Amino acid sequence: MATAKKTRTAPTAARQRRLQDQEKVKDAHASKKSAKKATQAGSRRQPENMPAQHLAKPGNEHELQLQPRFLAPDYVGSGKLQGKRAIITGADSGIGRAVAVLFAREGADVAVLHLDEDEDARITREHVEAEGTRCIVIKGDVRDSRFCDRSVKQVVKAWGGVDILVNNAAFQLHCHRLEDLEDAHLQETLQTNIAGYIQMARAVLPHLEEGDCIINTGSETGLFGSKSLIDYSSTKGAIHAFTMALASQLLPRGIRVNAVAPGPVWTPLNPADKLAPDVAEFGKNSDMGRAAQPEELSPAYVFLASPITASYISGVVLPVMGGPHG
Repeated sequence: MATAKKTRTAPTAARQRRLQDQEKVKDAHASKKSAKKATQAGSRRQPENMPAQHLAKPGNEHELQLQPRFLAPDYVGSGKLQGKRAIITGADSGIGRAVAVLFAREGADVAVLHLDEDEDARITREHVEAEGTRCIVIKGDVRDSRFCDRSVKQVVKAWGGVDILVNNAAFQLHCHRLEDLEDAHLQETLQTNIAGYIQMARAVLPHLEEGDCIINTGSETGLFGSKSLIDYSSTKGAIHAFTMALASQLLPRGIRVNAVAPGPVWTPLNPADKLAPDVAEFGKNSDMGRAAQPEELSPAYVFLASPITASYISGVVLPVMGGPHG
């Protein structure tokens, strides 16, 4: 009886071994191929290799050897934000600048809030005004609740109100061992990345009405964590939770709250954190094998900001990570 069973199962075992051997051959062939090729899926080819460059904090975009792409030349505005008035923190560079430009292209006036990157803020203002809308540049620190209140009041006084808040300012600094995370470092991250978001939202809320919105910039690190960015990852996870909690609170008032969770994006944030050799590898571990350019993120913010495209969307954390795993 045992011999009969062995006879019946032998062909199955042999077939499975043949399949296994075939996969071994394929694996050996794949290992001989060159490194992972970066994915290009947009309307124009994006840079794949980053320069080995380190910046002093907070990081000036105009000092980058490879200038981030933020103009989205193939994006055609259609009035999705016509007549809207937006405040964008951290709008001097990176994602914030790209969002400011597209908001303006869609018809919104834009208030650019920044820390002390005066030259970058000036360039952002020029590009916003070139789109045909108004721009105010306000310098200050979102960690200071008084600055948050003053900046909102300044915009309201100038334009009569506010319709959109984009919380985007951020502080990031690696720390490979939690035991080495100093109090000053921790507080800088917490106060900028989550307290600053809450304070800006609190300041703007008295001026928001039905149909208005808040958009927060989260991160893939808030979804998956990052072993050398414990504090930063924690604040990004907090931003996601803040987004969903505030969305629930404001739903009866018709004010939408959403977040975008970017993967690796070429902005001054990372060159102002990582060592130059690490910057050269930035984004290569992503699913697309490259970092995104800011212009690849900004349309997501337009989508969430416009009541034309996102009137039924609130409490969402929209991942823009170049794949399901960032």
